[in-house]
Amino acid sequence: MSFDKLIAKVTQAENALEAHERRVGADLRQLKQSWKATWTPARIVIAGVVGGFLVGRAEPLRSAARGGSLMRIVSLLTGVFASGTASHAAEEAEHAADDAETAVAAAATGAAVATPDTAAAVAAANEHVAHERLLRAAAAARRTHAGAID
Repeated sequence: MSFDKLIAKVTQAENALEAHERRVGADLRQLKQSWKATWTPARIVIAGVVGGFLVGRAEPLRSAARGGSLMRIVSLLTGVFASGTASHAAEEAEHAADDAETAVAAAATGAAVATPDTAAAVAAANEHVAHERLLRAAAAARRTHAGAID
């Protein structure tokens, strides 16, 4: 076989491979489209119920209780709820600090005469509010960290 015939044969094989790749891509797009079309909400709910039933039949709690992992699951869930409560408390503290800052700023702008003493007092009040805010955030973070460790 000559070299030109070998090149022609390789080119033909490459063309056949590219045509096959295009057919496979088209088939996959069609499969994806029909797969999405068949999953109606009712079918999704039925699949969830059947899947839940099958998982429930596997009796995972009995095997988890034997391995002691049930206590780990309970402690994990406790930590998750504790961190959620701590983050909520931190958000409330942040809102309270923002309200206090707003009140201090309103009192500063409402002053009749702006003197260096009142400006220093406003700056000190703002610094105090910021310091209190940082302390509350640090305390909330410590509670979250302590709750996650327990």
